[in-house]
Amino acid sequence: MFSKSNSPKSGHAGQEHPQKPAIPSIISEDVKLVGNLASDGQIDIFGAIDGDIRSQTLLIGETANITGEITADSITVHGTLTGQIKARSVTLAKTARVTGDILHEDLAIEKGAFLEGHCKRLEEKKGAAEGRINLVVQGGSGISDAAGGASKVEGEKTQTAIGS
Repeated sequence: MFSKSNSPKSGHAGQEHPQKPAIPSIISEDVKLVGNLASDGQIDIFGAIDGDIRSQTLLIGETANITGEITADSITVHGTLTGQIKARSVTLAKTARVTGDILHEDLAIEKGAFLEGHCKRLEEKKGAAEGRINLVVQGGSGISDAAGGASKVEGEKTQTAIGS
């Protein structure tokens, strides 16, 4: 009736339990934080942040007010953000107010969202690890030119877009 072959694998030596997803870090609306945030998981922000944020997944709630650069794999904005976004997937909800440039692979903007800045699609480099975004690094060689344009270096070829 009860045999080890029908029981869950949890009792066998050398086998790991599947990891539970981490609980998101939450910054509530009564919190004001000055400084940078970094997380390998998810951050949900409803308060005020003055600093850069680096996260796997980021949710900016309607009551949030953020000033700083955002780097994430996936970001959803419902609140106010002043600064640059670098992310694989960006969603601006109808209540979003973004002032700054967006560097993205996928971008969705709902009707009613406010965006003042440039949007630039980043293409994943061939041979890059799957699930990783290739982010443009400011100040790196070949990233920007004197005319204010952006350059993309691939092998020995350089492409420059001026005024984009």
